[in-house]
Amino acid sequence: MARQSKDDSSPMDKIMNRLKGASGGGGTPPSGSSQKKIHFSFWYFLLALLLLSWVQSYMAEPLREQIPYSQFKQWVKEGKVNNLVVGPEKIRGDITAEGQTPGAKAEPQTPGKPVKHFVTNRVNDPDLIPLLDEKGITYSAKLENKWVQVLLSWLLPLAIFIFFWSFLIRRMGGGPQGVLSVGKARVKIFAEKEVGVTFGDVAGIDEAKAELQEIVEFLKTPEKFQRLGGRIPKGVLLVGAPGTGKTLLAKAVAGEAGVPFFSMSGSEFVEMFVGVGAARVRDLFSQAKEHAPCIIFVDELDALGKARGLNPTGGHDEREQTLNQLLVEMDGFDPSSGVIIMAATNRPEILDPALLRPGRFDRHVAIDKPDIRGREAILKIHTKGVTLGPDVDLSKVAAMTPGFVGADLANLVNEAALVAARRNADAVAMADFQAAADRIIGGLEKKNRAMNPKEKEIVAYHESGHALVAMSVKHADPVNKISIIPRGIAALGYTQQLPTEDRYLMTRNELLDRLQVLLGGRVSEEIIFGDISTGAQNDLQRATDIARSMVTEYGMSERLGPLTYTREPRSAHLDLGLGPRERDYSEGTAREIDAEVSRLISEAHQQTITILKEKKDFLTRLAKILLEKEVLEGEELKKLIAEVRGSPMTPARQDP
Repeated sequence: MARQSKDDSSPMDKIMNRLKGASGGGGTPPSGSSQKKIHFSFWYFLLALLLLSWVQSYMAEPLREQIPYSQFKQWVKEGKVNNLVVGPEKIRGDITAEGQTPGAKAEPQTPGKPVKHFVTNRVNDPDLIPLLDEKGITYSAKLENKWVQVLLSWLLPLAIFIFFWSFLIRRMGGGPQGVLSVGKARVKIFAEKEVGVTFGDVAGIDEAKAELQEIVEFLKTPEKFQRLGGRIPKGVLLVGAPGTGKTLLAKAVAGEAGVPFFSMSGSEFVEMFVGVGAARVRDLFSQAKEHAPCIIFVDELDALGKARGLNPTGGHDEREQTLNQLLVEMDGFDPSSGVIIMAATNRPEILDPALLRPGRFDRHVAIDKPDIRGREAILKIHTKGVTLGPDVDLSKVAAMTPGFVGADLANLVNEAALVAARRNADAVAMADFQAAADRIIGGLEKKNRAMNPKEKEIVAYHESGHALVAMSVKHADPVNKISIIPRGIAALGYTQQLPTEDRYLMTRNELLDRLQVLLGGRVSEEIIFGDISTGAQNDLQRATDIARSMVTEYGMSERLGPLTYTREPRSAHLDLGLGPRERDYSEGTAREIDAEVSRLISEAHQQTITILKEKKDFLTRLAKILLEKEVLEGEELKKLIAEVRGSPMTPARQDP
């Protein structure tokens, strides 16, 4: 789990400080070099000028009382005003103590000192000047200073226009989403102190960590390899199923080596404009060379590096141009420069062969799903910040989660914590982990879904049939839990089987036993009710897929021989192929394949009928327990399994 750095400086500042402070990888920035610089702007100057002008105009003259012109004219006639300043629009002056307006606050009486200031609007009065001369009042003329008004009326709109224009230009060209910056690589840069992930945060993939330890040693001490004339691989391709920790492992390499980490998705290179993807590839590598030693990580490489020539419309599309530029860049940079490109994919079979040749992605690191020990180690990492109850055994949690990858286990721990919090518990108990596993595997429990008694009885016998066949055949995984509580969208019940160990191969007999377990629910309905329901649709689909794979892919049919009849490239990590299946066999062979698949299903169906008819009493007993309790697990289930195992087994299967 990545930890956030508490340093406030930006990633680019940290990178530049590190490059200035040290010449090799792992250097630390000098003290005080991360201080932010102060940038002066024209807008700060303009704002300060306006503020200063306002303060000056406000403080330059005393506070004056606004009076009507008629009042001013009356005071002039009475000879109570002096120090008049006649402007084009305003008349300012003082009144003596004798002329103070009633109710006004009087100032201290000082001989010859004015005690009140006034201002009035000037009107077009031709008699004013003769009147002032007649009364002997001193006056002067003054032109109004209009530079502030000119500034506000002309320069301010111009400044606002320039501001918005520069804002639009920055949005179009300067920002990462700008129209004019489409050729810039939208890469996420993590400085060496911001990666925050080391090999200690990665568990369950020890072989992959050992493979990448050499990359870390090269980034730390490149002279160790260059001294003997060796060179580090230019590229490392991480291959694995989704959620196995490919991105986390790449970050751990950067964190261990203490170098900057450039992260970008393969889909971020391609845009609607022609040539943008290639420009972004060039920009990415140019940035990486400036900050070497560093690691470039391209996630989901298959979005960018799909094999050329697969485009059904033909032509030289934008994606192929981007791929060609990537190939050129990987050939062009010097391995001794310290720039290492890492990529992750779960579809290696569709990548262009030119990407996988030596000199480009030299090293391929397979990241498999973790085994039971790996799952336990991953659970220990994800439960560090979780309060666990005394009954929690992580080894048992790892045993009940076969096939889970790191992301699934992280989700399991989070779901268990949410379940515990929902019931206001002080710690996460083992039952919370079980409930979380059921939630992830089977879906959300829906106890309030209304089911009529007849449907509930059918579901009980259906799940009892699955469980009883699994208890009876030799190669089935042990039954761990039986439930008839609806879950998810369409699951009305489920039977949970947990393998005793991790398996990587399946024998023919194991597959045939699995067929019988899948057909157990439907056969149970046939025996008890004399009718069948739609509840076996998913079971029949899975059984048909197994039987067809046995015939067409695994060569497990004696009639057709050890041949495979499918040629589409299949993903080792995703359960899908590329497009429709290619058929390179005749119609007669296709009919034989269909007949052989049907035979396998029919034989498994007959053997399942034999098992359940012999154990009909157990079937009825198990169904009644489920109707009463809805869920069967723990010690009660173990006792029932022991009774079933102690009963006479069905005759051994006669393999065709």
